[in-house]
This record gives sequence, C-alpha cells and structure tokens, in this order.
Amino acid sequence: MTSTFHIERRFADRPFAEAGDPAVAVTDERRALLAVAGLARHGRPAPVAVYRTGDLACVALLRSGYPVHALAFHPELPLLAIGTGRYDGGHSFEGELLLLDLESGAHVSLFEDWTGREVLGLEWLDGQSLRLLLAPPDDWQDRAAWQDGHRAVLHRPDWRTVAPGSVTPAELAGPRLPVPRPDGAEAARRLLDDLHGGWAPRGPVSAVEELPDGRLLVALPGVLECRTPSDAVAWSAERVDRAGEFAVAPERQSVFVRSAGPCSVTELSLADGSRLAQYQPRRNTGLLACADGLPVIAPFWHRDLRIRHSRLVYTSPHPPRPDRWVATADPSRLPAAERPFRTVGRLEQRFPLSWDPTETHLPGPGVELPDGDLLHAGTVHHGQGLQPGGSFVVRRDPSDGTPRWAFRTDRPALALDADFDRGIAHVAYDDAELVTLSATDGTVLRRAPLTVGRVTTVATALTVPGPGRLLIGTADGRLLACTT
Repeated sequence: MTSTFHIERRFADRPFAEAGDPAVAVTDERRALLAVAGLARHGRPAPVAVYRTGDLACVALLRSGYPVHALAFHPELPLLAIGTGRYDGGHSFEGELLLLDLESGAHVSLFEDWTGREVLGLEWLDGQSLRLLLAPPDDWQDRAAWQDGHRAVLHRPDWRTVAPGSVTPAELAGPRLPVPRPDGAEAARRLLDDLHGGWAPRGPVSAVEELPDGRLLVALPGVLECRTPSDAVAWSAERVDRAGEFAVAPERQSVFVRSAGPCSVTELSLADGSRLAQYQPRRNTGLLACADGLPVIAPFWHRDLRIRHSRLVYTSPHPPRPDRWVATADPSRLPAAERPFRTVGRLEQRFPLSWDPTETHLPGPGVELPDGDLLHAGTVHHGQGLQPGGSFVVRRDPSDGTPRWAFRTDRPALALDADFDRGIAHVAYDDAELVTLSATDGTVLRRAPLTVGRVTTVATALTVPGPGRLLIGTADGRLLACTT
C-alpha cells in the first residue's frame, strides 16, 4: 500500500512568505531576480529565498543555521553567494560562506574549518573573484573585534565546480580595517514594499483546527487567528502562549487559550473572538482538547508529551532519565462544567517513558488511537546532540508501554496526527520531510519533502479534519488544505 498526497488549497498565501521578516535583500536586474534573507525567528534557521521580480514566484530556497548578513549574485553564472555568522557567546565569531545554485537549488558550504568565520560583507569583483569582509576570529583580548574586520579575496576559475569545505583559513587572512555592521532590515523592507505593497511577514503556525462551519483556527506567535473558508480573517485575538495551545469546546461555541506570564486560561467566543471568561491557576499548567470534545487543564509537563484525541491526560517526566515514568489522569472524574477551569489531578504511574533501558528518551507529539494505544514521537537524549537514528515514532501498549513497533529516523518530529478511518499517521520533521506511516505496523507508506511550488516547506502543525484530509500549518505562516 502507498499513500498519495495533493495540496488542494493554500490559505494565508502571500508574496515573500518563504522569506518572512527580511534581514537583507538584493536584486539582480539582469536576470530579474530578488534574493531575500529572513530573520532567524523562534529558534528556527534563517531562510534565504530567491524570487522572480516579474511574478514574485519563489524559485529557490535554503535555510541557514546562522543569521545572514550579506547576499551577492554572481555577475555571470546562476549563483548566489551568502554570508552568514554570529558571535558564539564565548569568544568566537562563527559562520559560513554558502553558494546557492539557482538552477538546481543545491548549495554548498565553502569554509574548511567547521566553525568557519562570520561573513559580514560580499562583493563579486569579476566572474572569478569574490571579496569578503570577515569578523575577526574571536574577541579574546581584542576589544576592537566588534568594530574591525578582515578583507579577503577568493579566486576560482569556475565557481560552479567549487567543492564544499575547500576554502582554507589561510585564504581568509587579509588586511584588518574598520568594518561597520549596518542593519539592512529597513532597506530590505522598503525594497519589498516597492515590489508588492502591503505584504506582511507571519510567524510559524504552532496549531491549526477546522471548525464545523469550515472556519480555521490558527495559532501564530502572539496571535490566535480565525480564518473563513474564503481565506479572510474573521477575527484575531492576542495571546502570550509559547506552546500554541488552544482547545475548542463546540457545545459552548468557544475556544480556550492558554497564556503564559502569568499563566492563565482564557475563554474566547468562536463568533467574534471576544473574551468570555478567564481563569488563573495556582501553578503552571497546560491545556488539552480531549477525545470527548471538552477541554481540560492539565499538569504542566503534558506539553512535552503532547497527546491529541486522548481520553486520558498524559504527563511526561522531567528531567529526563531512563527510570522516569509516564503518568496519566482521567479527566472524566471532573464534572463537565468544571473541566475548562479546574486542573485535573490524581496522577497514576503507567510505564517508563524510555522503553529501552539503555536509552534516555525525550517525548514529542502524539495521539491516542481508538483502541487506547499510544502513538507518539520523540528523540533519544545524547550529550553530543541528536545522533543518526535518534528520532523515533513508536506505538505503545497503554498498560505497560511495550512498543508494538518503532520507526527511526535522523531528524526530530515537529508535529503528528492520525487518520483513524484510514489507519495511518502523518509525521512532519524539521527538515521539511513529511512521512506517512501505517498505524498498524509502522510501514512507511509515503516519504517525501513537503513542496509548495518549486521549494520545500517545513510543516510545523498537522491536523486531520476528516478521512483522507490533512491540514498543514507551515513555518512561514501558511495553511495547506491537502488530500491524502
């Protein structure tokens, strides 16, 4: 069996969605192209998107692990040089010099040293020579390192054949001179405004749900938004919620939103987003929509083991250790009228979070299946970061946590939901991969990057609103209505 996938409709689509809030932008008038580097927001990589200036279609996209400071189109070849970097918080200025092939979409990182250098400026002198302005390697006993820099010129006969890691530290040695650190964000915004006035960046979607009348509730940084089926904003409400948590109560025609600082739960009208009630618990808590359609306030740590459609509230241990246990609470013990504003209690230990005693597991998103089994993602805790095969999706017996099957991969899962009618689960990963698994045995039914137009897009939220359907919220704030 295989699974098909098709994007039927895009919501909140707009020019420059892929780039977000711009940090740097440059044009190539000869090719009628625009390159925009977005700000690194919410702990996510900084996007670099290339658009056609005629129709503003995105033709290439990469994501940088460092903030982007400089962009330069090659004068002859379909290449874009990208300078990145940051201060590491200790003494060093780290970064990369990236080269993006505009035809294939592939890119290479050119510095030999894995810590690299922070690139502050780029300029093509001709088809073979690229001039770099670099921050000093570190500020150890060097007070002028934040104002000065080094100038270096790289020569290559054919920049299309430059190998990764081929620029040595010796090539980056050059004269020291004052190097200003200008903020290019304002100039970038003006450039984008000239091409399309009224554009607006959006943050990543942390949660999305479909209401019975077809409206969509969307959690964005600082905002809960309600969009109509015609893609208009019906209403929006400010929130301060790092987890993007909300729970719909259909019979009350309202939605409950968790806010932090101080922790509170607010009830909003689904009709217009007006505030109906507010509750401030005595301790930090989470918010969960249960399988019975009623919301519940749950103990704080449920947000690490985020189980959707659950009849029970799951809490995960903290700090993570192999001997820590998953506990549950039964929300049905609370009267329905008290559910939204009273914290569920009486936790019962169920099973160790780590089913393998040789590993320490960190929890991720999941669902409770109709038979009560727990299907959730997670990663293996390791002192040197995520290792190959260190990310998993597992189906577990709810009585003792025994795994029925486990699917392993190398990247952490950001979102997960299941189509109960079809017996499948969709999993979104932080490298833009979207995987569909058989909920029965973990067989991979489909595995491919999520692609919108010509570029990959990272899914940050998944919801199955009905059989064969999938709603996806993306890192750039868009919503994709899909059939599977």
